[in-house]
Amino acid sequence: MTPMNPLEPQRCGRLRVTRPVDFTRRPPSGGRRAALALLALGALGLATACGGKKAPPPSAVPVTAADAVQKDVRMVVTAIGTVEAYNTVSLKALVAGQIMKVHFKEGQDVRKGDLLFTIDPRPYQAALDQAKAQLARDRAQLVSAAAQASRYADLVKKDYVTQQQFDDANANAEALKATVKADEANVQDAAISLGYCSIRASMDGRLGNLLVQEGNLVKANDVPLVTLNQITPVYVAFSVPEQQLAEIRREEAKGPLAVAAAFPGASGGTFTGSLSFIDNAVDSATGTILLKATFPNEDKALWPGQFVNVTLDLSMIKGAVLVPTQAVQQGQQGAYLYTIKPDGTVDMRLVKTGQSRNGETVIEEGVQGGEKVVTDGQLRLFPGAKVSIVPPQASQGGTQPPAAQGGSK
Repeated sequence: MTPMNPLEPQRCGRLRVTRPVDFTRRPPSGGRRAALALLALGALGLATACGGKKAPPPSAVPVTAADAVQKDVRMVVTAIGTVEAYNTVSLKALVAGQIMKVHFKEGQDVRKGDLLFTIDPRPYQAALDQAKAQLARDRAQLVSAAAQASRYADLVKKDYVTQQQFDDANANAEALKATVKADEANVQDAAISLGYCSIRASMDGRLGNLLVQEGNLVKANDVPLVTLNQITPVYVAFSVPEQQLAEIRREEAKGPLAVAAAFPGASGGTFTGSLSFIDNAVDSATGTILLKATFPNEDKALWPGQFVNVTLDLSMIKGAVLVPTQAVQQGQQGAYLYTIKPDGTVDMRLVKTGQSRNGETVIEEGVQGGEKVVTDGQLRLFPGAKVSIVPPQASQGGTQPPAAQGGSK
């Protein structure tokens, strides 16, 4: 309230003081002094009335609260991951021909060795038969040439044949030996080509979309016929900031690191695997390092291409202070929260937060274990405000940035 100036006319209600008091004049007499005292007391009373009645103390703000808990927690790294097939095979024809039969349905689970395609084998069977016949002919010739060389070996000793004839017989036998080996290789090659007419699954997995239908002609090593994915086990690939690489490698040296995966929205439960791959270079464009975890996926709940929330367990934090995540607010100066003092008033604390997990946040600086923090009702609070703790459903919650909490209005 602005103080009254005795040298200026004052107006308050119906009273108007029009005559200023001149303190330079001589002191008034006793009667006049008494009258002036009464006048001053009256003006003071009216001035107090003009200032209004004294405001009642503010009522306590209803809030919900929780205790800051001190306990050991495990340090984790969280990321968004993508499910990848453990192995992927694009099946192609290794020989040319017509697809005579498709032995599976699209999307079918198959075992290693199951027959998938049959390519017309008749040309390759004929080539195999021809190679076998050629081999049999040359083997017969080799037997005759070897016998002749053996006879000439005895005759040359008795000078019944010349040395030249003996050498020619030996050379013919050796040439036929080489021819027989070549024929055997041709038979093996023809048998392999015939085997390629039957395309089989190279591993256990699940087939995808059929890309070439039955009856089509295919070329050797041309377009894929179908894709086979191994999904038991399965990979989950994710990237983390390079600043965490040193700690991850340090913890991995102590033993396998557990990795948990869950679908967004917490639907479908949590899957447990282990870290199995760290990339050999940091991506310079993003400053992240690629990691992969292996999951058994025996129920085939994880499907290649899905996005999952990944949690990588690291070291244990001893005696960490945890508060409910909803107690931590964000303002212009950073994270803050309200603590409740023993006298029932609140204090605003700037805090340094750590990881958040399962509805709790680690407070690295700013709050001690055992202190009581406000979890709901922050909208009406300011430093020093009186609060009353009520059940969660009874509070009138809300948040506001610290810039709007400069004090009471």
